[in-house]
Amino acid sequence: KAFFGLGTGGLQIQIRLTGTPDAHPNDIFYLRHRPSWKVRKNAFAALRQRSVSDAPTLAPGGGGQDGKGGPQRIMCYSNDHETEGEVTLTMSPGKKLDHMGIQVKFFGRIDMEGGAHEGRPNYDFVSLSKELLPPGSLFDRRTMPFHFRGVEKIHESYHGRNVSVKYFVRVEVQRQWLPPITQEHEVLVQIPGVEPSVNDPIKMEVGIEDCLHIEFEYERRCYHLRDVIRGKINFLLVRIKIKHMELAVIRRETSGEGVAQSAAMTGFGGAPAATGAKGGDVGNIVTETQTLLKYEIMDGAPVRGEVIPVRLFLRGIPADVTPTYHAENNRFAVRYFLNLVLVDEEDRRYFKQQEIILWRKELG
Repeated sequence: KAFFGLGTGGLQIQIRLTGTPDAHPNDIFYLRHRPSWKVRKNAFAALRQRSVSDAPTLAPGGGGQDGKGGPQRIMCYSNDHETEGEVTLTMSPGKKLDHMGIQVKFFGRIDMEGGAHEGRPNYDFVSLSKELLPPGSLFDRRTMPFHFRGVEKIHESYHGRNVSVKYFVRVEVQRQWLPPITQEHEVLVQIPGVEPSVNDPIKMEVGIEDCLHIEFEYERRCYHLRDVIRGKINFLLVRIKIKHMELAVIRRETSGEGVAQSAAMTGFGGAPAATGAKGGDVGNIVTETQTLLKYEIMDGAPVRGEVIPVRLFLRGIPADVTPTYHAENNRFAVRYFLNLVLVDEEDRRYFKQQEIILWRKELG
């Protein structure tokens, strides 16, 4: 890559993926924004981006407008959709570029540059290459199609705090005695899941001896990404002065070589941190804990026998919620927890966390 065209010999490279949601309604769809690990401060900010223009597919993360004054369109693809498109090479008027061949490549990459790794921050689980042009010279504008058939996309695109999974198309213009000119286009991929065959309710009794005894129940352990979490909390014994009660959704990202072994040793990833942004480091494993959503479900002191209902819409979480990932490629895992917190009048906090399993029912 080069900044502002410097070092490219006047060459501009544009990568365009073909296909639209109208032509492939089951494989291609639009996203309102590029996925991110960050929690949005304004939960309704994404709704302002609902109107999109009729521009062709643009590169995710590229920023800018669609050329007609509207917001940029972000395409997302199913794992079964074949990656195809066209590459346009444009030379500035009066310019000539001698090259040693032009290739188009397709990569599936796990990037752990932000986390722990053993000297290998990038791992390519897919790497394909095709020749677009043999060695020669470029004078004007050339457009060439490309098609990668039968590529097995085993992981979803994921943009986490310390690890990311990316698919991208790269064009490389090889030059003699000079570094190649490159251009990349990310391909966002989602994989629909299968509903777990076992989905029992969660029932637990917790408390402090002779002080507090509560029973909480959630209808299920597994939820799809647009589901509603329903449950109830029953106070069986209350001898401390409770001020209020909160329910939070926590995401825990674990990254590093040997995540599966760490999970087996610590009970599938270990006990998560209660709150806060950083979970901690254990050996070569890095943990990041985020509170995605927190809201108050009770205000005031409860009495014995009182039942507090719980109803939480996963689509209302102001973040890009992903399915639960179980030690993907033995390099990272993503888990979600419900964190129930009781605060007494002396601001002491009593909490209990319970893991939930999220899965993708449909694309989008």
